[in-house]
Amino acid sequence: MIRTVQDMSAVIGAHARRALQAASLGALAMLAVILSVAPVRAAPQVSPFDEKTALAYSQAAIGRTLGSHRFRDRTGKSVDLADFAGKPLIVNLIYTSCYNTCPMIVSTLYDALKAAQGALGEDAFSVVTIGFDTDEDTPGRMRAFASTRGVALPNWRFLSGDEETIAALTKTLGFIFFPSPKGFDHLAQVTIIDENGKVYRQVYGDTFPVPAIVEPLKELVFGRGLAEAGFSGLANRIRLFCTLYDARAERYYFDYSVFVGLIIGAGILGFLAFIIMRNIWRLWRQGRVA
Repeated sequence: MIRTVQDMSAVIGAHARRALQAASLGALAMLAVILSVAPVRAAPQVSPFDEKTALAYSQAAIGRTLGSHRFRDRTGKSVDLADFAGKPLIVNLIYTSCYNTCPMIVSTLYDALKAAQGALGEDAFSVVTIGFDTDEDTPGRMRAFASTRGVALPNWRFLSGDEETIAALTKTLGFIFFPSPKGFDHLAQVTIIDENGKVYRQVYGDTFPVPAIVEPLKELVFGRGLAEAGFSGLANRIRLFCTLYDARAERYYFDYSVFVGLIIGAGILGFLAFIIMRNIWRLWRQGRVA
């Protein structure tokens, strides 16, 4: 009897093992079918970041026209970069998951823009910071980024866009970025656009001196009125040459002494010319009398 029970147990065990093997083979077959029909998503290609190539690509963008690129601001409102035409526009691109370079660029830019608004006026130019990581840089993330960095200057917008729009904009601006283990490798670049929508200047580095931003803006804001006739053109010339940067105070100020010095110098030269011409005329008269 015992042997019969043992035999039955052996038979049952053999059947169980065969059933388990069959189930395993069936599961593997099903998995193979799923993998064969499921789309294979390629891993993102990580390209090495070459600084010389990036700089050359960036510089080639100077003179290009910005055109129309539509984004969403921190509130979700639609914003078209073409609407900023008519006065200079500063554009910088960041990604909100960056915890080193991008915050440093924005902080440095903030200091430069405070000086620029003090020297040129709050409404003399506009600024946009655009998130290029389209999966993460939503209006909410851009809002949080600006708030965390304490950005509260007038006419500074933080924008989000889709992949197609970011690709078109970065191509126009000559901005390069690649996926990397830390997030993205990208050129630390701030682009200055003139009032006609053309790329005017590129500023590089996560830190840069205040005049690197303000001097091109001075040229655009005051320089565009140099061709005007009369008092307006003269006033723009005075403001262009007499708005100077104090490195110790880290601010711009209007120095009349430069203009006064020019007037005094011109007056002295005019007086000397008058004396010389009068003496020449006297010598000429004396020669005729003789």
